[in-house]
Amino acid sequence: MAHIIAIANQKGGVGKTTTTISLAGALISHNKKVLVIDMDPQSNCAKSLGLDASLFNHSVYDVLVSNYDIYKAIKKTRIKDLDLLPSKVDLTILETKIKSKNPLLLLGKCIRNLDAYDYILIDTPPSFGFLQLSSLIASDEVIIPVQCECFALDAVSHMLATISNVQLHYNKNLKILGFLLTMYDSRLRLATEITIEIRKLFKEKTFVTQIPRNNSIVESQMVGIPITIYRPNSTGAQAYNALVKELNLDK
Repeated sequence: MAHIIAIANQKGGVGKTTTTISLAGALISHNKKVLVIDMDPQSNCAKSLGLDASLFNHSVYDVLVSNYDIYKAIKKTRIKDLDLLPSKVDLTILETKIKSKNPLLLLGKCIRNLDAYDYILIDTPPSFGFLQLSSLIASDEVIIPVQCECFALDAVSHMLATISNVQLHYNKNLKILGFLLTMYDSRLRLATEITIEIRKLFKEKTFVTQIPRNNSIVESQMVGIPITIYRPNSTGAQAYNALVKELNLDK
């Protein structure tokens, strides 16, 4: 049975998609087979993997709304052992189209028994709502990327409230793997202050690994190859490989 991890934060631009794709790349470097599920209507996961979502006939939307065969909706990427269940813009109306009695539980039912993968990583949209809730309910654990900039703590507090709600009403076993500090620049005083504050508040729940601002990460997204494969010796790739070791996900 695959291990399901959501990458979530209700603030945009914190590195959710970057973390999803980069962590997937690091995992396959540890001989794991990974499925990325894009629950964001912007389809940035496809772009980050060198794919054009507009060319796909079927997506996660069809799986959830029309009971389309999930294995037929999954797309191979150019990276061995890394597959994608893509999104499309119609995810924005997903909640109104699902006819299930328990629509929030449907994603979990569809992916829980996917035994072809070791890990399933879910990239969530940057807002509270049906898509994010469905993703958290379907997951075993959640990683919360935190950008080292203004309003980071506000976003964290909102995210924690959402997770508590999910644990109370839907998925009592959902665990926070940790807070991941992203876009860290040691030259910026604010970045240092946010880092200190997050570590003080959440201590053992904050990863030792920090993801730096790194041009190679941006370049890797433009060429559609995970940073750990595109430039394995870059500081960005080294950071995500360190994250895998810290999580002990390769056991």
